[in-house]
Amino acid sequence: MLDRPTGRGTPTGLHLLTAALVATALVAAVVGLSLPARLPADDPLGGPARFGLAVALFALSQLARLRFRAAAGVVSVTWAEAALVVCLYLVPPGWLPGAALLGVTLAWTALSVVDDGRTTWDVVRVAGAQTAATALAVAVTTALGQPMLAGPTPSLALAVTAGAAAYLLASAWLGGVMLALRHGMPIGRPLLAALRGKLLMFVGNVVVGLLVVVLIEIDPRWLLLLPAPLWLLQQTYRQRLREDRDRRTWRSFAEATNALNQLDERGAATAGVTGALALFEAELVDVEVVRGDGRWRRYRGDPGGQVVDREIAPPGDDEPEPGELVRDLSVGETRVGRLRVRFPRTAPPTGRERDAHAAFADALAAALHDAATHRELRLVTARSSYEAVHDPLTGLANRAAMLGKGDQALRQLAHDHPVALLLLDIDQFKEVNDTLGHAAGDQLLRLTANRLGALARSGDLLARLGGDEFALLLSSVPVVGDRAAPMAYALRQARDIAERLAAPTEVAGVRMSVEVSVGVVVAPAGTADLTELLRRADIAMYQAKSGGVSVAAYDSSRDAASTDQLALLAELREALQADDQLVLVLQPAVDLVTGAPTGVEALIRWRHPRRGWLGPADFIRPVENSEQLGAFTRYVLDKALAVAASWAREGLDIPISVNLSARSLLDPRLPVEIAEALRRHQVPADRLVLEITETVVMSELEVIDQVLTTLRSMGVQLAVDDFGTGFSSLAFLTRVTVDELKVDRSFVLQMADSPEAAAIVRSTVGLAHQLGLRVVAEGVETAAQRSALAELGCTAAQGYHFFKPMPADKIAAVLGSLRDSAPNNVLPLRADGAS
Repeated sequence: MLDRPTGRGTPTGLHLLTAALVATALVAAVVGLSLPARLPADDPLGGPARFGLAVALFALSQLARLRFRAAAGVVSVTWAEAALVVCLYLVPPGWLPGAALLGVTLAWTALSVVDDGRTTWDVVRVAGAQTAATALAVAVTTALGQPMLAGPTPSLALAVTAGAAAYLLASAWLGGVMLALRHGMPIGRPLLAALRGKLLMFVGNVVVGLLVVVLIEIDPRWLLLLPAPLWLLQQTYRQRLREDRDRRTWRSFAEATNALNQLDERGAATAGVTGALALFEAELVDVEVVRGDGRWRRYRGDPGGQVVDREIAPPGDDEPEPGELVRDLSVGETRVGRLRVRFPRTAPPTGRERDAHAAFADALAAALHDAATHRELRLVTARSSYEAVHDPLTGLANRAAMLGKGDQALRQLAHDHPVALLLLDIDQFKEVNDTLGHAAGDQLLRLTANRLGALARSGDLLARLGGDEFALLLSSVPVVGDRAAPMAYALRQARDIAERLAAPTEVAGVRMSVEVSVGVVVAPAGTADLTELLRRADIAMYQAKSGGVSVAAYDSSRDAASTDQLALLAELREALQADDQLVLVLQPAVDLVTGAPTGVEALIRWRHPRRGWLGPADFIRPVENSEQLGAFTRYVLDKALAVAASWAREGLDIPISVNLSARSLLDPRLPVEIAEALRRHQVPADRLVLEITETVVMSELEVIDQVLTTLRSMGVQLAVDDFGTGFSSLAFLTRVTVDELKVDRSFVLQMADSPEAAAIVRSTVGLAHQLGLRVVAEGVETAAQRSALAELGCTAAQGYHFFKPMPADKIAAVLGSLRDSAPNNVLPLRADGAS
């Protein structure tokens, strides 16, 4: 059975309107004919002749019509207004509704028989509408004057013009309502289309009607001259309508074809439907599309603006119905669909519309073909993109996706947020392949992937890395106070996964248990990328295999190399070239008695673009063991001396301390570089304190003693950091003169509870006093520690109890405030009597 476009049927509203119009027309005709005629006593024509003349005029005005298609309907432009004006002059007004009813009915019946194909109900509907409009026009005209056989005056012309205007508006409105009801569209569009087409001819009709009245008043024989001018006027109207129609047609064609530029089938087909509806003022448009798999889909639209689509059977080679244009849509030898346009029954397509239909169909075919091509391209691209990041066997993410998405997930977490990576390897997988075949091995891999997918939680990242290796990144590791908790959590998850995977299953008809080895690594999100985590997890996994256990945690002591450190050093090289990554923070040391500043220690922090804030413990050790130590030392010294120079400009003569690596003292050029830096920043040498660790103290290399002696002779001060933790401190003090001892924070923290720690602090303070050295206690965090140090004779201290390390732009104000509070108590840079 062919799926042909079917009519909408006549809506109930249109039937009700027809009944109302017929009733109105009959009432107006009966009432009008029953009114007194008031004809002149010597009327040469008589009543029947005048009524017949009115019927004839109304009929002729309808026969001499021009038609144009608008809003999926046909608008007829007639000479009705001219006939109305003449009849208002010749015939009693009450007779005009009856004359109009009879004349219009006769004319439209004849037209429907000849070429219209209208139904009886259409004729009745048109006759009722014209009669109702005539009745309204008569009422408006007679309310303003009595035009019958009245001489042409301005007031009479105004009255009949008002009546004609009422007729125009009423007939246009009724026609718009009929089209709106028939096609379920708003009335505005058909009403405006009707008024736009009728307005010009309306003016001419009124002028012609008034001219006929004037000629009758002068001499009726002048009417014999009218046929030729009226014919020419009719042709002018027809040409004007045709030009207007062509102009709007090609404008609509351009807009419709331009709208076809869509990259998907639905967009192009919908644009084809709406474009054809607007272009052809069609009743119905079908765009039928054949897809690459042979299935057909139809997009159907009507003037109501609704476009619906559904899958259909392949269309046959059926002949189009009368009033339809059907064209196959093809590009070259490729058929992409079919376009069907149904025109109003009373206005079949013209030759120009057939040409426009063919051109539009070709444009639509190209658009649908392009859309299909784009669809295939998108599918291929999506398939390629999917395959690029997914394992074809299991559907899980592959190694590339794991690395990319994993690094992205790490960047989205806080720097110190713990993450865990589990690397799983199926034990005896090679034996399964060798014994049962590769198909069984693939089945085992898919089974393992499915089980892992069911065990993974929201936010976790699961991937098959290749072979029988799977990786699971856990980003939702609980954050608790216990530093060992993240690893404990990850190990519990790994053991649970291993146990669940070991549940018996059947592979290739053989019942077996899938046992795995799992390597577990836990690290803060900002300390390593996923490549490094995978490397560590791989080490842990082989530790599990070699240890005969199912789960093992990463042991850094068994890691021969760390790519994370290599990456860190490469990133440090970039940081030294930037201005905003390596940041100096400063912590004052204060006099325990007066609170005056005795010095400031410069500390370095790394604002890493990926890892976040890094403290010295995160990067100093790799730097000390690399070739970048010299550049790093120069960078920190330069930053510190720049700050000291800014203090000097503000009148703050306070020394600044910089930590120096033991390896730096192996470079004989170090004193020359420091001297150049002091000169460049115009900072006196005694404002710089170099802190050396007891690693240096324990060394007996001659070059270290030479470098320290040269620095001392330049005026640079030396301080021993972490004093008391080594074994050769006292021996070192006999070889190299220093200016300051810094008591290690571990002794300060244990001082209250450990008599041994308190004794070391007391001994250090006493030794410093005997040698004329300053002594600074590090890591003071409580008032009790401060009091205990003061009782032991310690002169200065630093720590969170006084100040946390602060940015360089804030410390100057703090130092100034401390100095102003105790202006006379700042200790001299060198203790009295010190050499």
